[in-house]
Amino acid sequence: MKLRVLARLVQIQHVLVKHGLDDFVRETHLYRPLRFLLFLYPGTWFGPRRSTPLGERLRLALEALGPIFVKFGQTLSTRRDLLPPDIADELSKLQDRVPPFSGTMAREAIERSLGRPVARIFASFDETPLAAASIAQVHAARLENGREVVVKVLRPGMRTLIEKDLEVLYLLAGLAQAYWREARRLRPVELVAEYEKTVIDELDLMREAANAAQLRRNFAHSDMLYVPEVFWDYCRTDVMVMERIRGIPISDMARLRAAGTDFARLAENGVRIFFTQVFRHNFFHADMHPGNIFVLADDPARPRYAAIDFGIMGTLNPRDQHYLAENFLAVFERDYRRVAVLHVESGWVPAGTRVDEMESAIRTVCEPIFDRPLADISFGHLLLRLFEISRRFNMPIQPQLMLLQKTLFNIEGLGRELYPQLDIWNTATPILREWMRERVSVGRLWKSLKRQLPDIIESIQALPAVFTQSVRRVHEPETHPEVAAVILLREEMRAAARRRDVVIVGATVLLGGLVWLAIAPVAWPGWALTAAGVLGLLVAYRWS
Repeated sequence: MKLRVLARLVQIQHVLVKHGLDDFVRETHLYRPLRFLLFLYPGTWFGPRRSTPLGERLRLALEALGPIFVKFGQTLSTRRDLLPPDIADELSKLQDRVPPFSGTMAREAIERSLGRPVARIFASFDETPLAAASIAQVHAARLENGREVVVKVLRPGMRTLIEKDLEVLYLLAGLAQAYWREARRLRPVELVAEYEKTVIDELDLMREAANAAQLRRNFAHSDMLYVPEVFWDYCRTDVMVMERIRGIPISDMARLRAAGTDFARLAENGVRIFFTQVFRHNFFHADMHPGNIFVLADDPARPRYAAIDFGIMGTLNPRDQHYLAENFLAVFERDYRRVAVLHVESGWVPAGTRVDEMESAIRTVCEPIFDRPLADISFGHLLLRLFEISRRFNMPIQPQLMLLQKTLFNIEGLGRELYPQLDIWNTATPILREWMRERVSVGRLWKSLKRQLPDIIESIQALPAVFTQSVRRVHEPETHPEVAAVILLREEMRAAARRRDVVIVGATVLLGGLVWLAIAPVAWPGWALTAAGVLGLLVAYRWS
């Protein structure tokens, strides 16, 4: 164990005991062999009394431990399904109340990064920060052309500090992997690795600026979400400048009511934005806590969200995206067997899982919930109950779905706070159904074929040379061990030829059907040919 890691562990113990959280230390496997040292530590006996609420002590400890632990507390604050309300309320203060660093240090960082004095970059610059977060803080400024902007600056020494804390997290995850029975399902080392990627990405403000630009393009003509403009000439890895948003913070319910905001429309739009990002764009804002959301209420009957802080964005691979949509729809339709089959097909549960047993368990969880009106059903609560089933079936945590799960809990919690009657099911289902229809439409298939056609033609042209070379290598004595590989290649070539033939025949039949419909007085043969052609293309598409 590195000396600096050991020193950090001692510091963690000191902070926890200082804030009256020594019970947490006693429960840590790492200290179990040396537990007696805890009782020799002066802070255990002369530390603060526990008159301060647990939530406040926990928040203060996380702030003292630094950005990695602050981010951890921020994530916990969104999981109100798992925390007592008083602790969740206290941890939510981590969103906005992280101590700032000095404006002079921010000015120096900007000048070092952009290579010129702040007075020559901005017409005005306010050294008092607008907001301070665990990774960076934001200052108000004005460009020479009069545009109001915000300047985001990384905290000094942040990369070194995060790398040190990540070493500690990997150590703790390794111990959990070795000694905790739940580790095989929760995969703590993989979770830390996933978290590492997220945190390291947040340290690159050029990446965040690119995320903001992409999201702005995705919602360029939207009446639901506004994304501020990025000013690329002033962006570097540790400095980012973007348009200043003057909206109402989503948490300021009094101002939203005074403005006459349509809360029902606002809450439903939040759900639509989430599902549109996940399924239509496959690019979603994964840090939607209240500190990152404003409301533009110039037209109170048609309020728009305005998002900031694009350091954490999520994507799904097409397979997970498809299975997730199928699962949502199957749960909505109470097709519990379909939910169980999808979990097995997707690899989210072990391959040997009995579908009938999982179906029964899912039914047991879902049926009591669905006895209530849909508007009263919490999506987050239902997911939590489904997660409880995972222990029985050894379902491993899926790191690629972590951001999605966290964001979904966040969106629903925010929507229910704005409009308690929010029916997330009724709002989300039309979006999912339309996306599923588009996914298997002829137009989507034709676009896919056109996109892949150059690769298909190139592969077909290369087949004779590949085949000739493979046969030649088979007859060389030194390559006899590769005969099996050549046979496999031959089978793949035959399969490719069959797929090519199906595509050609399907396209020809489809074209014939369309021509028949255009010129023949009797339509039904044309429809039959068209259907047969589409079926052939779908078979080839699924075959690939």
